[in-house]
Amino acid sequence: MWLFPALVASALSFIVALTIGDASGADDYAAQLVAQAREHKLADEREWHLLLHYRPGLFGGYESEQDDPGFFLSPTGKTDPEAELESTLRQFFSTDLVGRSQQPAQCAFVARYHWLKTRLNFDAARLPPLACDRFTRWYEEFQAESITLIFPSAFLNNPASMFGHTLLRVDQKGQTELTRILAYTINYAADVPPDAGIAYPIKGIFGGYRGYFSTIPYYLKVQTYRDIENRDIWEYRLNFTPDQLRRLLMHAWELGNAYFDYFFFKENCSYHLLALLDYADPTLHLTDEFLFWTVPADTVRLIASKPGLVADVAYRPSRSNVIRRKRETLSASERRLAQRIAHDTAEIQSPAFARLDPPKQAFLLDLASDYLRYRIDTSDAPPTELKDRNREVLTARSRLRIPSEPFAAVPFAQRPELGHKTSRASVGAGWRNNDTFEELAVRAGYHDLLDPEIGYTPDAQIELASIALRRYNRADQARIERATLANVISLLPIDAVFHAPSWKINVGMQTIRYRDCRLCSNGVVNGGIGGAVESRWLKREVWFAFGEAEANYSGAYDERHRVGGGGTAGMLADLTDRWKIMATGTYLKYPLGDKSDDLRWFVGSRFTLARNWTVRVEYQHRDHDDDVVLSIQAFF
Repeated sequence: MWLFPALVASALSFIVALTIGDASGADDYAAQLVAQAREHKLADEREWHLLLHYRPGLFGGYESEQDDPGFFLSPTGKTDPEAELESTLRQFFSTDLVGRSQQPAQCAFVARYHWLKTRLNFDAARLPPLACDRFTRWYEEFQAESITLIFPSAFLNNPASMFGHTLLRVDQKGQTELTRILAYTINYAADVPPDAGIAYPIKGIFGGYRGYFSTIPYYLKVQTYRDIENRDIWEYRLNFTPDQLRRLLMHAWELGNAYFDYFFFKENCSYHLLALLDYADPTLHLTDEFLFWTVPADTVRLIASKPGLVADVAYRPSRSNVIRRKRETLSASERRLAQRIAHDTAEIQSPAFARLDPPKQAFLLDLASDYLRYRIDTSDAPPTELKDRNREVLTARSRLRIPSEPFAAVPFAQRPELGHKTSRASVGAGWRNNDTFEELAVRAGYHDLLDPEIGYTPDAQIELASIALRRYNRADQARIERATLANVISLLPIDAVFHAPSWKINVGMQTIRYRDCRLCSNGVVNGGIGGAVESRWLKREVWFAFGEAEANYSGAYDERHRVGGGGTAGMLADLTDRWKIMATGTYLKYPLGDKSDDLRWFVGSRFTLARNWTVRVEYQHRDHDDDVVLSIQAFF
């Protein structure tokens, strides 16, 4: 019996020795790999910096834009590329769970693992590869064949989408144009609570929200952008090789396990998608082009400018634009009939409808259904009556038993990469109240009503962070003439189908003449709501009117402020493809603070010299204050 304890002791000693030997061997091999990495200076290579999102620091060194501590395997990994690389190599020998996704390092950071494996030629016997089932299932579900950059156009009613949005669609093998909507997307967005309120823009600007990557079916994004928010969608299929596509998806998997601090103007939806594309093809250097802000339209323009990167471009019109374009093909009586059908399905039995040939009947029923679905999707609580009416329209449509003819809706706004760049500088000269001046102005972004409209949402203005400097010659004075924090206008022409209001808001400073003060700084907060209509008397005109409120602050006022309200009416007209004019008149009365009133008018004209060059003449009048300026403007 004494032999049994001896055998057990011997077996335990053998297991302990084997375990110690394995650990010692792993440590030795890890040290060998670290030494090789140092010898080849892998921590200094661009691909390692792309994987960890390192950017050069202002005072030397590097710092990662990644903000999730779980993304780093070294305590100093956020600022030390070499320490992070060495910790990553050592962690590959462990099955301990790391990161927010709680997986072994080989599986949580598959792109790091495969890149280092390629560079250091891992010995599978000494560093056994782990089976990463979660990643494998995720990757294989894509059935990836190509990648497409998606650009939904600007949506002014949501601050986060005022400049458009970008996301990636992973196109599957064997897809057709009809089935692409079933593909998955890779999307980056801020995690904003539903009750954010006024904190939303403030925290969004200063990085108060976390941004996460997610994979969402494309049809859900299309439903949101095209059907509910009525945004056109542009699709840019990219020429990526299978290896580049695999690299992109591996790094997207890693980023799904972490977060970035979200900044609306810089590290936003577009910026971090560009970082993914940079890792897929490190020769692109896309993020290097954006130092201070990242505008989605600029990222599309940059990608389209890369030779051979874009394979083809597709357009997916918003539902509202499809309805508008369909209505344009009809006579006035046919438009009225389609509208009556949408409001009362008994019109389907009317003699006017019965006289139409079957293809025209089908077209009108399709249009009526489009309009009813638009109403259903855009109403907060769609009434059951709309759904019942749509069901009756579809029932009548099915009885015709003929297919709908293909309808290609022509976009109202051309492709975003064809538009002017979003920053602008101008040099001008003019006359004001018996004095001449020279003016220099710079605008960070983005587009105003007189700018060339190609590539931008029609009848929409978003001006941010602009400043104008003037030198008055007779007064011998140089000053800040005006400064704009934000000036947003949305003109939405009303017709028989669409009735959305127009609105505007302006926050900034301007120079006024008031009583004894000839050049006084005047703070402005102005907002209004109104309506617009469209005509085609010349080429295209938009007529608009606003009821508005305004508050001013200036040392020129006896009480240093005034608050009041009134209205503005105006006209915006395209005379030719290159020539546009705008005229407005405003009357405001201020019953609070400095009691006064203000009558103003403005006339401006822009002529396009080239895509990024324009000439303007602008005249403004206020009480005893006339201002004329001629300027040449360059977009950059």
